[in-house]
This record gives sequence, C-alpha cells and structure tokens, in this order.
Amino acid sequence: MTTKLFTTRRALMIGAAQAGVAITLSWPSQSAETLPKMVVTHDPSCGCCGVWIAHVKAAGFPVEVVRTAKLAPLKTSLGVPKILASCHTAQIGGYVIEGHVPADAIKRLLIERPKAIGLAVAGMPTGSPGMEMPGTPPETYDVVLFAPDSHHVFARYRGSQKI
Repeated sequence: MTTKLFTTRRALMIGAAQAGVAITLSWPSQSAETLPKMVVTHDPSCGCCGVWIAHVKAAGFPVEVVRTAKLAPLKTSLGVPKILASCHTAQIGGYVIEGHVPADAIKRLLIERPKAIGLAVAGMPTGSPGMEMPGTPPETYDVVLFAPDSHHVFARYRGSQKI
C-alpha cells in the first residue's frame, strides 16, 4: 500500500514556524538575562573582596575591578552611609552596591528599579558571599536598601540563602 503525502504551503509555513520556536527555546537564555557591567572598587590587600567578585561573576555579571587604598572618599561621594559601610563598593545600573550583597539581591534590584542609592550589607557577616568559612555556621544578615534620607530591609539572608 502506497501513501501519498501532500504538502501544502500552509503546512510548510506552520512546520517552519514550529521548528523556529523549538530551536529558539533550546538555545541558552543569554538574551533573557543580559546584565550590565559592574565596577567594583576595593582595597588591593582585601582577600574577601576577590571572593565576592568571583561570586558575582559566577552569577553572570561582567565585572571591572578597580583597586585603591582610598575607598572612603568614593563611599562618601556615592552617598554610602557610614553605618552601612563595608570593605568594597560596586556601581551597577545607576546603583551602588556596598559590601557582601548576594548576586540574586542585585538582580532583583535591577529588575524592580526602586528609587534608592543602592543596596548594602553592613560589615562582613560570616557566610555572606565572600565570607564563607567552612565549619562556621553562617550568620543571619540584612540586605539594606538605602536612599539619601532613609534605609530599610530589602531582603534577609542566612549565608547565601534568602529567608
């Protein structure tokens, strides 16, 4: 028994469209998450800053690193409150990132785009990105959204896990 297959122009167009969608969906989602470049300024002698930089790079952020021992004037000019200061300062997408802020909090900031100067993790909490210490339980810490005259908790983490 012979079966004849008739192909119409419409069937070809539908098949081509379906194939195009299937190919597009199988590609890695590069365009879905194109992240802006982050400029990180830190003291050249700081070891944890390099580990935090590796954390944000692993999350897909392109990073430019600036090393200087004179961070205080930069923090002041960018509006980082002294109470929220940490060991490194980053700039991305019009925001300031101070300290060991998890990459997913930065991504959320860039999506939501609140009116603020930026995000900060004050000090150097154990277990925050770049401050992991094997055998030491991570601390619970706040990621703070700060503006010129206010600040509030943007997210709370224990180690690298949002809680």
